[in-house]
Amino acid sequence: MRLALLILVFATGSVGAESRFDREIVSAHNEIRARVGVPPLVWSDHLEGIARDWAKTLLSRRELSHRPNGNLGENLFAIMGARSSTAEVIRAWAGEAKNYDYRSNRCRDACGHNTQIVWRDTTQVGCAVARDNRREIWVCNYDPPGNWVGHRPY
Repeated sequence: MRLALLILVFATGSVGAESRFDREIVSAHNEIRARVGVPPLVWSDHLEGIARDWAKTLLSRRELSHRPNGNLGENLFAIMGARSSTAEVIRAWAGEAKNYDYRSNRCRDACGHNTQIVWRDTTQVGCAVARDNRREIWVCNYDPPGNWVGHRPY
């Protein structure tokens, strides 16, 4: 059975030019970062390429797992039978903030997607989406990575 694969990449037609997708991702991240008083992120084409490669791999393997032995921060999102917007994906990750207790620096349930978004030392983000006719995979990579055990995100 042949699997149709479509990678969502918004291009403006000029090398190095910022796309609508890039701007939406960065804006959504920076809105959340501003709430906790950490500096804004900038877009990385290099990280986007890494995210695109992993999103395509996950889609073709029908998996959802973090890149093994990765040296970057990474957030993943998958949906079946529908499509998501940038706002929906980032809102889902940021929604984990309710599970994080700053005072104890602990999570109740999942909070790692949100803490990676707001990790103070992270300066760059690059994301990509891979889709077929049934599934959509979002990957965002962050550099420097966050979520270091025993350290506070901000």
